Amino acid sequence: MEVALSPVKEAAVRLNIPVTQPEQIKNNEEFRGQLAASRPDAIVVVGYGRIIPQWMIDLPPHGNLNLHASLLPKYRGAAPIQWAIASGERATGVTTMRIDAGLDTGDILLQREVPIPPDDTAETLAPRLALIGADLMAETLQGLEAGRIRSTPQDHTKATLAPILKKEDGRIDFRRTADEIYNRLRGFQPWPGAFTSFRGRKLRVCRATPAESTAGKTPGEISIREGRLFAACGHSTTLELIEVQVEGKRRMTAADFINGYHPAAGEKLGQ
Repeated sequence: MEVALSPVKEAAVRLNIPVTQPEQIKNNEEFRGQLAASRPDAIVVVGYGRIIPQWMIDLPPHGNLNLHASLLPKYRGAAPIQWAIASGERATGVTTMRIDAGLDTGDILLQREVPIPPDDTAETLAPRLALIGADLMAETLQGLEAGRIRSTPQDHTKATLAPILKKEDGRIDFRRTADEIYNRLRGFQPWPGAFTSFRGRKLRVCRATPAESTAGKTPGEISIREGRLFAACGHSTTLELIEVQVEGKRRMTAADFINGYHPAAGEKLGQ
């Protein structure tokens, strides 16, 4: 519960770069004056999450530059990393763009594609995108200064949305295929995760994987084979639950769950 410096501010203090932290910028004449007095060639905006006022957009000759964690126009919005994985994408990337009055709708400057391995999660992918994105932003600034970069308007007809995550997004719908559930589990880490219910209590699914073998016919139906826990999913697919956590209990392996709770074949998750 203590106020801590962000990594950006820590670096600025260490490098003796002035730091200003206004509570709001839209109608802040003092901040507007400070920013105008600095005569910026460009303004870099990352992870801000609010609308940039038009006066600030119009101020620098190279514009306000944003680093977005997707290959725009795909996955515009607050959670592009999470939704790219949850949607089963095999690749995503980072984009530098000029901010306009819309939501992630400005002209594209540079892009870099990044593969998404089958076991990637939002927690493992995000740091890689951050490192690649930082280099791409530096390359963008150098290219603009040298006049080497031409902006490209986005094709708005190809836009997809990545809205802010809600807790309910983590609830497992066993009518989806096992692959779809697995992708959402990977994408929605660390929050909202993936959860269902068992005997009226919340059951968090910590690790799972699609399985070749078949479980029951009804979505959510449990089957147990050789100490392994399976759940039936949509389109006759099966998900193996590897690690789970019952509400109020520690995280445990499927074998420990079976030994402790003795789930019966045919019981259903999600009820």
